Amino acid sequence: MTLAFPAPGLANSTASGLEGVIAADTVLSEVDGAKGRLILRGKAIEDLAGHLSFEEAIRFFWDGLVTDRNAPLAERLAQARRDAFALVPVLEAAPRDLPVYQRMRLGLSALTSTRHEDDAAAICGSLPVFLAASARIMAGVKPVAPDTSLTIAQDILQMLTGRQPVERAASALDRYLVTILDHGLNASTFTARVIASTKADMASSIIGAMGALKGPLHGGAPGPVLDMLDAIGTQDRAQDWILNELKQGSRLMGFGHRIYRTRDPRADVLKAGLAELPKEDGRIALAEAVEAEALAALRVHKPDRPLETNVEFYTAVLLEAAGIDRSLFTPLFAVGRSAGWCAHVVEQQQTGKLIRPASRYTGPMPQA
Repeated sequence: MTLAFPAPGLANSTASGLEGVIAADTVLSEVDGAKGRLILRGKAIEDLAGHLSFEEAIRFFWDGLVTDRNAPLAERLAQARRDAFALVPVLEAAPRDLPVYQRMRLGLSALTSTRHEDDAAAICGSLPVFLAASARIMAGVKPVAPDTSLTIAQDILQMLTGRQPVERAASALDRYLVTILDHGLNASTFTARVIASTKADMASSIIGAMGALKGPLHGGAPGPVLDMLDAIGTQDRAQDWILNELKQGSRLMGFGHRIYRTRDPRADVLKAGLAELPKEDGRIALAEAVEAEALAALRVHKPDRPLETNVEFYTAVLLEAAGIDRSLFTPLFAVGRSAGWCAHVVEQQQTGKLIRPASRYTGPMPQA
């Protein structure tokens, strides 16, 4: 691994937010912002999402990094769900108002007591259970046990609703989980690698990554997309509403990305998944109309700044159509991204190098 943080004393080599600073060599993913391309281990995201189940994508992504130990990976992930359900009483004992996301982190902390703190399959397999159980606890109903004959996507829906999953919804959820599996050295992934570089256990790295994801600048955008659609209401109101927001200097949620200077490829992958879902209520048609009006308006009002549809826009639309409540969007993101975090933890630990960047002191100096 190559670390390329500024060396001490190079005052002019710092970059705000580490923008453009190379902090790691990785075989895991490449985010090409100029070309609008996302590559995971040599394959474009378009060739993975919608073609592989989440379990198959994890096996592909972990190949050569995380071993199958004594059982195939799909079996280990299923066993992890079964084992995680035994920890649900820990979640139930938490304060009543503790949100779903915090309960999931509590569950991971409890996982360390079972000596699975360095087991990537145990960590990734447990999070769907912690999510669904926490959501039901918050709703005042009894958690539903996992069904290990189902896929992870199917079982998430089964554990949330207590009913057999609708296959089209499970397929959409699979597509989403694969789409967001990894995305370069974003804030949460970098956090996981920093913690891993200290040789802390994997669970600690993932809990830390979840802390970074909780911040609204990283994991909080999909929900407000639905708030925007709620506010617009009907297709005929889209243009006026969007123009009014831009006139007031407001940001249109679901458009623009810090890295991509063209369309976010994940947006197209998720939009393609909408073709498999029912459109009777007109919500998908509304979203498509809002997207078209927003892109047209942004090109006029911000001609010097490329602002295209990003992953959050169609994340919100797809997950809502699949029956996922918007309050679970960030927790569900953590379920999908956990597989990427675990791979980065392993890759970082293999280097044996502590991440220790320099800082530039800008405070007062002692008086002579």
